[in-house]
Amino acid sequence: MLHAVIMAGGSGTRFWPASRQIKPKQLLKMGGTRTMLQTTFDRMQGLVSSEHVLVLTNNQLTDAVAEQLPDLPIEHIVGEPFKRDTAPCIGVAASLVQAADADGIMVVMPSDHVIEPRSEFHRAIRAGAKLVEEDPSRIVTFGIRPNYPSESFGYIQRGKPIEGTAGTATFKVDRFREKPDRKTAEEYVTAGTFYWNSGIFLWKAKTILEALAKFEPQMHSHIVNIARDIGTSNFQRNFTEQFEKIQGKSIDFAVMERHENVVVVEAPFSWDDVGSWQAIARLIEPDEHGNAVDGPFLSIDSTNMIIRSEANHLIVTIGMSDTIVVHTPDATLVAPKSEEERVREVVKQLAELGHQQYL
Repeated sequence: MLHAVIMAGGSGTRFWPASRQIKPKQLLKMGGTRTMLQTTFDRMQGLVSSEHVLVLTNNQLTDAVAEQLPDLPIEHIVGEPFKRDTAPCIGVAASLVQAADADGIMVVMPSDHVIEPRSEFHRAIRAGAKLVEEDPSRIVTFGIRPNYPSESFGYIQRGKPIEGTAGTATFKVDRFREKPDRKTAEEYVTAGTFYWNSGIFLWKAKTILEALAKFEPQMHSHIVNIARDIGTSNFQRNFTEQFEKIQGKSIDFAVMERHENVVVVEAPFSWDDVGSWQAIARLIEPDEHGNAVDGPFLSIDSTNMIIRSEANHLIVTIGMSDTIVVHTPDATLVAPKSEEERVREVVKQLAELGHQQYL
């Protein structure tokens, strides 16, 4: 049976000041009527029933997640007691899936991507599930054909094609590549054999746990200890004690780059990881002057702006271009688009200065 795991524990620091510790990016509306988490959950309708969806978040956000997803059983919202990256998160989720369904297949995805259309996403996931059913040792990932040389994404280099996958282009993974510099990214795009790493995975719960046992035995031993108390009154206490002892690591480093049987499905859907404020210009159609606007805005000779404001607060710019302006009730960001990666510095400095009220 197919299960879905939504990872919703990120902090979204590049979206400060809208994204905060108690309401990070995935809990915000980004150019739509539903939050990013809600949209991710909605995307599973018709593919996985809500009884087979798990949301992994952090302890601080469980109530907010429950409020946003009233159709999700409350026991399917799991609050991590400590931040330990994606491999431990996925290991615990796989243990929960396996406890409910010994032969379960799980699709794992972040909570903050924009994917369209839903029908093509479903087609790709079903193709991935078929690949796993044919060979349970397989690990499936989904690659996005790059349309520009991004330095912000990891890349997947494809190898030989997998036969018998009519309707979906599928290949053995040759190797994973870390985020490249500009020149290398241009070479990847020109080669035509590289995909952006979407961060969406599909495998048997049993297979990923076996891979963690092989490549990360110490991490796996803690996950096994956590799994022993699933369904008991001791679960939360044991989860906290064991999870704290785990050394955090991403699933890419822990398993994906080391496993011998990884395949990549070329995604038939459009994808955006909404990684920074400039993504707003891809989610909201800009006006005739290139301004992407979410909220009240008056432009006087201003072009290529990204504007986000509260419904009752007007932003006015005069003679400006290529600038991000984000207003919230207690903080305002103004930055050139070219400097948007430095928003993380703001969050870091606020923390160092003890200004927790702005985090």
